[in-house]
Amino acid sequence: MDPATRGARTSRGVVAAKSVVQLLALVPAAILGWQIRAEALTGSGGLGADPVAEIEHRLGLWALRFLMLTLAITPLRQLTHQPVFVRFRRMLGLYAFFYATLHLTAYLVLDLRGYWAQIFEEIAKRPYITVGFTAWLLLVPLAVTSTQAAIRRLGRNWGRLHKLVYAVGVLAVLHFWWLVKSDVREPALYAAILATLLGWRVAKSLRDRRANVRRTAAAG
Repeated sequence: MDPATRGARTSRGVVAAKSVVQLLALVPAAILGWQIRAEALTGSGGLGADPVAEIEHRLGLWALRFLMLTLAITPLRQLTHQPVFVRFRRMLGLYAFFYATLHLTAYLVLDLRGYWAQIFEEIAKRPYITVGFTAWLLLVPLAVTSTQAAIRRLGRNWGRLHKLVYAVGVLAVLHFWWLVKSDVREPALYAAILATLLGWRVAKSLRDRRANVRRTAAAG
């Protein structure tokens, strides 16, 4: 098979895989939307005794999951030596922003009931809201600059800017941890996943640095 044909097949495969990932990524929002509709119409949407808390929790949890998946792309690419995984990173990151924005919107509309000016009082008064809102704010420039045009315009600064995702991950896990207060098993799991993903990057950076030192010493 010639390279052009192989490249075309790979490209079609990536497009198909992205379409599947897009559909799967929207499933949680679709299910929740259906349950909210049922809850509003019949009061039996399966959202539990506190539907507002369940809606906010589920949206926040999916935002965190997509954030972890986004951070997992680089280690996965390095372990498998398959650069194709990088093509899914921006899409997963945008879904993390999508669910985080829905999470914030649900809080503003359902919890504060439209009294949005109170958000600033809540931010100042409740540390878990402070870190959660800060995480969302840091996601905004990452989402806005996730286009090819922004990548070209920012050049090397694009990579530096998108390192903010590490801070977002830490703040998001901290937000979850402080929110649950008592049973921290679930946030602890995400904290362990985040520590593994960030630890991989630190270890890889140290290995690369030592390899560069050895190569420089050998060349000298």
